[in-house]
Amino acid sequence: MRYPPTSTALSTSLSAVNTHPVSDVPLGASLVQSSAVRAPKPTAVVLDLFGTLVAAPSAVERSAAAAQFADVLDVSSAVAESALSASWRARHDGQLRSTAEVAAHLVARCNAPASSADELERLLAQLARDRLQADATLLRALEELRHGGVRLAVLSDASPDIADAWSRSDLAPHFDAAVFSCRVDAMKPAPELFGAVLDALDVVPERVLYCGDGGGDELAGAERAGMHAVRVERRGGPHGLAFGETAWPGRAIPAVEALPSLLSTWRER
Repeated sequence: MRYPPTSTALSTSLSAVNTHPVSDVPLGASLVQSSAVRAPKPTAVVLDLFGTLVAAPSAVERSAAAAQFADVLDVSSAVAESALSASWRARHDGQLRSTAEVAAHLVARCNAPASSADELERLLAQLARDRLQADATLLRALEELRHGGVRLAVLSDASPDIADAWSRSDLAPHFDAAVFSCRVDAMKPAPELFGAVLDALDVVPERVLYCGDGGGDELAGAERAGMHAVRVERRGGPHGLAFGETAWPGRAIPAVEALPSLLSTWRER
């Protein structure tokens, strides 16, 4: 679950996925090479999670979750939402190591009865499972990439409830590696996070394409790590929340579903 203390909405649409051919989509600056020095075709793709593989949560969804937390903790929705916002960094940078620790932390912040921690832990786990549900079109695209011999990894600023739920999601079987900020004790664009995913894939950065919606300054961070980077339009539409987004001088593809076509025509770049 991703509840940043501040947010930026990006008004994009996924309607172009089926109508905007990859050949017409200009690629990021990192992918534009001279004819003398051509980028080698990537053998691995690293993907962001929220806003890229699954929809970024909206303000409405955030408020609805806070209301559920409030019911469990017997506090007001305002208190619950304040606790979520104030604990965002602790939930994502490794200070909290499990869903149980997240629940206990939120209980303490809300001055709620300790006896409510178990129920809150169950709610956190259920919401995490719901957040990781993926579109069938995306799962088919991941399968196509895998059949083409591409290694896949997910790299996400994520809390322990998401990390704990990952292995039971429909997404997990499609990935060779998953790296979450709460497990590495670092958040995007920290070099340690990108180094961890490269180590997990055992691939040199020059053969890796990073794909994300741009939150957490991830695209520039990937380039600094030696990867190629391309922005994907934010999944979930214009109401999705983002944290730490910066301007991206490169170009974008419409959605993850466009990646197989992008890689199949890489030799033409």
